[in-house]
Amino acid sequence: MKLKKGDNVIVIAGKTKGQTGKIASINKMTDRVIIDGVNKTKRHVKPRSATEKGTTIEKEAAMHISNVMLIDSKTNKGTRIGKKTIDGKNVRFAKASGQEIK
Repeated sequence: MKLKKGDNVIVIAGKTKGQTGKIASINKMTDRVIIDGVNKTKRHVKPRSATEKGTTIEKEAAMHISNVMLIDSKTNKGTRIGKKTIDGKNVRFAKASGQEIK
């Protein structure tokens, strides 16, 4: 898995195509990511007692990791990710600009 929690990504497919955000969490078993402020869904909650009111909760839904792409900090566009070894350490780099990803 080349993406990590905290990476800035852009959605490249689906109903939220073009939106950007930061990865909040990754589920490696299902290859799904949750991105802050992207792919929001509404859930209606019934009142638990007669005195409470029902509400609508809006939260981010998970999307498949293949539908997102890392944003290159140099060009502010989506880029693929490569891995290489520098001084005995494995590092990620943006293939579009060649810049190291931190």
